[in-house]
Amino acid sequence: MVEQVNWNYLADIRLGAHRIEELAPICAELGLAAPLLVTDPGLCRFDFIKAILAALEKAGPGVRLFYDIKPNPTRQNILGGIDAFKQGGHDSVIVIGGGSALDAGKVIALLAGQSCDLWDLVDEGDNWKRADAARIAPIIAIPTTAGTGAEVGRAAVIVDEAEQVKKIIFHPRMLPDIVILDPALTLGLPAHLTAATGMDALSHNLEALCSPFFHPMAKGIAKQGIKLILENLPTACADGANIEARANMLVASTMGAAAFQAGLGAMHALAHPLGAVYDAHHGLLNAILMPYVLRANQAPIAPVIGELAAFLNFRHTDFDFFLEEILALRSKLAIPENLGQINIGADQAERIGKMAVADPSALTNPIRFGPEAYAEIFQKAAHGQLD
Repeated sequence: MVEQVNWNYLADIRLGAHRIEELAPICAELGLAAPLLVTDPGLCRFDFIKAILAALEKAGPGVRLFYDIKPNPTRQNILGGIDAFKQGGHDSVIVIGGGSALDAGKVIALLAGQSCDLWDLVDEGDNWKRADAARIAPIIAIPTTAGTGAEVGRAAVIVDEAEQVKKIIFHPRMLPDIVILDPALTLGLPAHLTAATGMDALSHNLEALCSPFFHPMAKGIAKQGIKLILENLPTACADGANIEARANMLVASTMGAAAFQAGLGAMHALAHPLGAVYDAHHGLLNAILMPYVLRANQAPIAPVIGELAAFLNFRHTDFDFFLEEILALRSKLAIPENLGQINIGADQAERIGKMAVADPSALTNPIRFGPEAYAEIFQKAAHGQLD
């Protein structure tokens, strides 16, 4: 039985099956008469999107749909969304979908009323202060995958196609005003996408837990998030109609985004450039990279992993047993064992190594790897060489 509950942490979060039906009343409550509904091309023709549009149009005629978003959203996608926002005279953004749609929708809401450029707000120093917070459009976020946790994030990852690099856009007011976690919307997600997005959520919680940054609140959330994922992800993949498992995965995904305020690490430092260069699925990249990065970080994280294993009531608490459990989970979920199986070879190892060092996620990896070390991890992940 999936309960309907409301939380006011990190945002106004409304969890429960079929709570999408509250969307039109929420818009009325907030005085939003002309929202831009942002989603991705894969969802735009689904019946529930048509039903949402019909309900919003009944409440106010100003709603329009924008879905020109790539799986790794680009600057061009953002500019297209801003044009749609301005031309339609919209007053808010409702974003429905996976991480790509959520990130794109949040940035459209951030930039539609600004005079600064997208890259002016890259997450470096106080760049976020270049934006006028009062001109950020209200955002309602509705995830349809359980992975990125972008629905409670103050940042978004956008591809700079000219440089073939992913850049993080940040503003503290980009956090959505209201989040609807409706597990009924995730029931149609195929098993392979459920697995990849779920492993992304695991990577967020796991890297946050292993981060050297002192943040006990985030670490506590990360532990519980990991537990929920290990208990529910195999069920969600094997039985896609299990709404309780789907609800728990949505919660665990949101928890991952809360947890990674403690930082991420080498999984993401490598996944970001690999996604930009090879246009590969972010969650799948993290899933494949996970054991190789855990092994590379073994020395400093072994005590943390031991505590986690005890919390999870594993039969053994040593690092190698935990790694075997991760490998077994990946096998059960049909995750490829190496990058070569998704047609990513090691021919650009030197370039990827340099890009990984420059990625902000590298700053909170337990070991400050140099470009050569990142290139070596990439090569091992490409060839399936887990020492």
